[in-house]
Amino acid sequence: MLRSADPDRFACVMAARPGDRARLATLYAANLEIARAALASAEPLISQMRLQWWTDQIAAIAAGRAVPAHEVASPLAAAWGSDIAPLAEVVEARQRDALREPFSSKAEVIDHVEGCTGGLMRLAATACGSEADDVLQDQARGAGLAAWLGAYPQLRELNLGLFGDPPEQLADLARTGIAALDSAHVKGRGVPRHAAPALYPGAGARRKLLAAARGEMVEISGFSRNLSYLALSFLGRWQG
Repeated sequence: MLRSADPDRFACVMAARPGDRARLATLYAANLEIARAALASAEPLISQMRLQWWTDQIAAIAAGRAVPAHEVASPLAAAWGSDIAPLAEVVEARQRDALREPFSSKAEVIDHVEGCTGGLMRLAATACGSEADDVLQDQARGAGLAAWLGAYPQLRELNLGLFGDPPEQLADLARTGIAALDSAHVKGRGVPRHAAPALYPGAGARRKLLAAARGEMVEISGFSRNLSYLALSFLGRWQG
């Protein structure tokens, strides 16, 4: 599932220590399913019902109760147990996507991406045995904005862009993302190598933000992606 639908995070799983991979793989697969649930239908109620299913499963896993047989929820429960409880915050953040309404301000976009990417990155750091608190908030903000702006044409088609598509505000969001990645880079000089897969923002994150700051879109080539994945895996380079 991850290999085809989320190759950046699949690369993170493969770059992680063997003992960390089960938690990372199940976490990222659950995140993918939650994101899909939020966009399952143009009718918000249907998407909200699917998100509620995930809220219920996470609550059951956290409480030690059995969950129905499911290709993602079952291995998630086995790998995480009660430690998965904070994933409910990511489900809650995704409720905003289910509404299919454009964002009204830059601040609203930042809050949303931090709720989605920040919550996921904190759990990924737990999976890798590292808190990295000083770095996480900035890295999550930069990574989240890179992903959001990189997917902007598709989000706009779903009515999930910034209201009116104001070029200067979109460019300002990109500059905010660049500044966040820069700050994380400075703070993260002492981050242990085993935490790199949790902090990785995706291939070409900075290039996406630089292009968005110019009002452009950039396509990350397969060669560039593979080079970034190799640097993550062999050098522990998590800046993307």
